[in-house]
Amino acid sequence: AAPPTVRIVHSGLACNIEEERYSERVYTIREGETLELTCLVTGHPRPQIRWTKTAGSASDRFQDSSVFNETLRISNIQRHQGGRYYCKAENGLGSPAIKSIRVDVYYLDDPIVTVHQSIGEAKEQFYYERTVFLRCVANSNPPVRYSWRRGQEVLLQGSDKGVEIYEPFFTQGETKILKLKNLRPQDYANYSCIASVRNVCSIPDKMVSFRLSNKTASPSIKLLVDDPIVVNPGEAITLVCVTTGGEPAPSLTWVRSAGTLPEKTVLNGGTLTIPAITSEDAGTYSCIANNNVGNPAKKSTNIIVRALKKGRFWITPDPYHKDDNIQIGREVKISCQVEAIPSEELTFSWFKNGRPLRSSERMVITQTDPDVSPGTTNLDIIDLKFTDFGTYTCVASLKGGGISDISIDVNISSSTVPPNLTVPQEKSPLVTREGDTIELQCQVTGKPKPIILWSRADKEVAMPDGAMQTESYDGILRIVNVSREMTGTYRCQTSQYNGFNVKPREALVQLIVQYPPAVEPTFLEIRQGQGRSITMSCRVLRAYPTRVLTYEWRLGSKLLRTGQFDVQDSTEYTVSSLSRDSYGIYNCNIINEAGAGRCSFLVTGKAYAPEFYYDTYNPLWQNRPRVYSYSLQWTQMNPDAVDRILAYRLGIRQAGQQRWWEQEITVNGNIQKGELIAYNLTELIKPEAYEVRLTPITRFGEGDSTIRVIKYSGKKTLVYKRTREFHCGFEDGNICLFTQDDTDNFDWTKQSTATRDTKYTPNTGPNADRTGSKEGFYMYIETSRPRLEGEKARLVSPVFSVAPKNPYGATNTAYCFSFYYHMYGQHIGSLNVYLRLKGQTAIENPLWSSSGNKGQHWNQARVNINPPTSFQLIFEGIRGPGIEGDIAIDDVSIVEGECMKSDQPANNLRSGAVGTLAHIRLIPVIILMSVLSHQR
Repeated sequence: AAPPTVRIVHSGLACNIEEERYSERVYTIREGETLELTCLVTGHPRPQIRWTKTAGSASDRFQDSSVFNETLRISNIQRHQGGRYYCKAENGLGSPAIKSIRVDVYYLDDPIVTVHQSIGEAKEQFYYERTVFLRCVANSNPPVRYSWRRGQEVLLQGSDKGVEIYEPFFTQGETKILKLKNLRPQDYANYSCIASVRNVCSIPDKMVSFRLSNKTASPSIKLLVDDPIVVNPGEAITLVCVTTGGEPAPSLTWVRSAGTLPEKTVLNGGTLTIPAITSEDAGTYSCIANNNVGNPAKKSTNIIVRALKKGRFWITPDPYHKDDNIQIGREVKISCQVEAIPSEELTFSWFKNGRPLRSSERMVITQTDPDVSPGTTNLDIIDLKFTDFGTYTCVASLKGGGISDISIDVNISSSTVPPNLTVPQEKSPLVTREGDTIELQCQVTGKPKPIILWSRADKEVAMPDGAMQTESYDGILRIVNVSREMTGTYRCQTSQYNGFNVKPREALVQLIVQYPPAVEPTFLEIRQGQGRSITMSCRVLRAYPTRVLTYEWRLGSKLLRTGQFDVQDSTEYTVSSLSRDSYGIYNCNIINEAGAGRCSFLVTGKAYAPEFYYDTYNPLWQNRPRVYSYSLQWTQMNPDAVDRILAYRLGIRQAGQQRWWEQEITVNGNIQKGELIAYNLTELIKPEAYEVRLTPITRFGEGDSTIRVIKYSGKKTLVYKRTREFHCGFEDGNICLFTQDDTDNFDWTKQSTATRDTKYTPNTGPNADRTGSKEGFYMYIETSRPRLEGEKARLVSPVFSVAPKNPYGATNTAYCFSFYYHMYGQHIGSLNVYLRLKGQTAIENPLWSSSGNKGQHWNQARVNINPPTSFQLIFEGIRGPGIEGDIAIDDVSIVEGECMKSDQPANNLRSGAVGTLAHIRLIPVIILMSVLSHQR
């Protein structure tokens, strides 16, 4: 077992990787490219990986499927996706491992030139002006640099007395202004603004041109429509906008003040048509003309769609008497209200028993102040008489027509009485079960019956439909799928609408929601061997009603025990001696009036699943021309939980096939917790991948299986045939645990000819790996911009440990360190190799060095080393004077025994260390690993 470690590597598509202040890795990429970051993790059990981003989860910004993968891939990356990305790995041991890298997205938008006139001397056309300003703006990262041209002439500050070039203080770095002072005839010309980010990420410069003439003028427009425009629903409407001035010719666009234009809108130049208009299409529409000269011109009109809705009425008894009833000889007022658009077209007509009614001394018709109660008319009946009883109708209509009238009938008679509310005795309190449909009822009497408003009386929370109040025309509140949170007191009260405008009547209804017990654990797996005892416990968390709780224990369908709770909140069941018949699923059901809650226990004699070990530094332990062998390693979860593991059943099949080939691996003795077990898979066909299934076997039978996929990773994958040699061709994902030095200027990049960028620099770098393969990988330094001469990239090997053969004396065995290098290009700098000994991190012993162009081919270097203690090797590439200076390395190896003298390079620098190596072991990070040739 080991806590997690993590390292972030990139795909090599970056424009630039640099260390910023030795603490922050910066990855620069061009907008629209593919971001690919890989999180290399070690640790056992296998750590869980999660990618996140600054100021929130990465899942907010890219697909969830990639958040938990080792490789984070964002296709067509956009500028807003730049920021700091974190890879977090955790496996429950120690603290989670976290690494981060900052992604900087580079881009350059098309520049825009706008022309402005001197404010103090504004005239209709620019040739009257003495001063003209040409403003150039482009969004970019990194900051843009601007240059101006007049025709083919480059304009510089000071090159022309009539020209001034400057940046406004408040937008420095974002805007460049060309000022033409005291406009002259030669100033009427073509002007070009060139925006540049200095070719970073191969982003080309962008240019925009503008022709200045004595006719240059800001836009002006005219709308050939009324303002406002009032239409009926369903009609088609056309808005026409025409230009009346402007040079160059302005472009016309239509916008809507509230949101976007309706989807059905038809645009044709300056003409906008809305077919079959609806109320949702109403609003302010604006035509905007722009030619980048002066300010855009804007004209607007308001579209009003006629509508009549929500007709309501209320009756107000004589306000000078406390009695809410209508009485002969007293005043009564009838009010009608509608929502009308436009409100100024609204008219009301009153009728009594179908005959028109006009305002008189006893029948006074008035309109309420729109600011107090819009869309409202009143009929005041003074000194009510028997002859005034009847049906009064108010009719609302719009003067423009085309909209159906709203008619409201109000009956005034001796039976017209104010409302009263009661709750039927059996309807409160109301008991129901969670999930049911329930109806809360308030009986309303009176004539006419008003609208009833329902709300919560016990707390300020919303009703089931989400509103604070719910309207009901029959006094019934219907709730579907009742939940326990809906338990409480509900208020029903009368509204003034469609009834009497008097003090509201109200009543209360209590709702009680019963729900079955919530229990824990809902599921628990228990693994135990035969002959041992287990105890299972099921606890009640909450239930309603809490009284009369009973329980029952079952194994499958067999009833084991029943009982009833007194004051305790849990029940237990014990199996004193497990047997084959006592394995299975145990259910504890805790029951009340509303239902049952269930605890389930899976009791099994199966062994736990093994956990594959992914940190093996070199699983490919044999590599022949047509087949390969793989060292499969694993540990056993809780090896003694059930019984001693006697063997493992190994299943293997080629990826995509159906049939498993199986064999049994015998286990001798007891497996210790955390013990690393190994088994060599041989005769695997190149380059196929295989699925491997591993199942532990005890005397009680098979345990749980676990499956993994093994892959062949290329013919130059790390080969570690014996503990006395090391080979690395940089083919695997973790580049043999080499790491980038934190103290250099930029990084080495993993590359193959088949996957390199199509924009690579010609005349430098290899055209294949050391073996001549286009698919094979190597490490190289990219010396294109923004790299500078003398900058360094340093690649550090893993730690190699030296163990002497004779504990009482020094060893006498030397080692041959060799590698291939490629140095082709007219600007090649230097490649240096250093030896760093354990405990001497500040001292680096030079081993080998070479500079300058060595031709378009791979060369081999061999160096004898005799380190007395653990050590690391450091490859240092130094950038030369230009971009044709890419340096590459491949096939690094350390082999016991001295190099053949005929192959020794002339410029070999011997290490001054004393003593030799007995054998060498690889230590990635801090974990010592040795390759085992047998099962354990």
